[in-house]
Amino acid sequence: YGVWAPILPALGVFEQVVLWDYRGEIKGEEVTVSVSLSDFLLSALWLLVMWVAARNLPGLMEIILERWTSQDPGTRYASITVTRYLIVAIGLVVILSGLGLQWSQLQWLVAALGVGLGFGLQEIFANFISGLIILFERPVRVGDMVSIGNQTGHIKKIHIRATVLEDFDRKEIIVPNKKLITEQVTNWTLSDTSTRILLDVGVAYGSDPREVESILRESANSVPGLTQDPPPGVWFMGFGESALNFRLRAFVADAEVRMDTTSELHYAIEKALRDHGISIPFPQRDIHIRGLEGLNLVPPQEPKTT
Repeated sequence: YGVWAPILPALGVFEQVVLWDYRGEIKGEEVTVSVSLSDFLLSALWLLVMWVAARNLPGLMEIILERWTSQDPGTRYASITVTRYLIVAIGLVVILSGLGLQWSQLQWLVAALGVGLGFGLQEIFANFISGLIILFERPVRVGDMVSIGNQTGHIKKIHIRATVLEDFDRKEIIVPNKKLITEQVTNWTLSDTSTRILLDVGVAYGSDPREVESILRESANSVPGLTQDPPPGVWFMGFGESALNFRLRAFVADAEVRMDTTSELHYAIEKALRDHGISIPFPQRDIHIRGLEGLNLVPPQEPKTT
């Protein structure tokens, strides 16, 4: 302050530069209020403060929440996003007030915005409201694995208008927020990360069904990714055209490793059946051609050499 104190009186010249006047109300009386260059520069300073705060405070808040609280990533992301919205909203109110823009002067803008929402901007507004519902109600969270239509992946970011879904090919799919609210969405990890695996296995006729059931159950119990509560189950489903059909049901503790666990289960079942001499058949067909009984079939003769 000691360095800048001699300069501060010189800045008062900005107060003398009037940019515009507006009619305001002070203690119930209408007066003419002037907006000076000093007010404009102060509003610009508030704009800079708002921009810096909106960019940096949410990141600082995320570090504090991650270190000192036990909130999950989805809750932290929702809190940080709402904080950023509040910073921008408060900053705009302060800036507009400093420039002399009052509610009475903004009514025409609000009316025009309402007309725009009724026509061309209604989808954008619907996506914005849907984004707020997602942040507060949290049907999906950042990091959740969801299925939307024929797309499955992880929620990466939730923006004002749309949500970013990253599929298993590492492609980012932009999904409008309204779609997450109005359409059916499967959240694989909302309240329980476990998921079920159903595996159909066919063995050759002549195999002992009880032995096959025991082999399948032991194979499932040997795979580390499968849970024991509930335990794996095996059922003899029926007699197929070429095989005795069994169904194995098991649960994976974490949906993230569903495919890896399913692959390990396939390896374990194939090896166990091969070790016990039980084959997995493939469809076979016998072809009978009628009308060949009365034909005199002459075997082909080898050509004579000269």
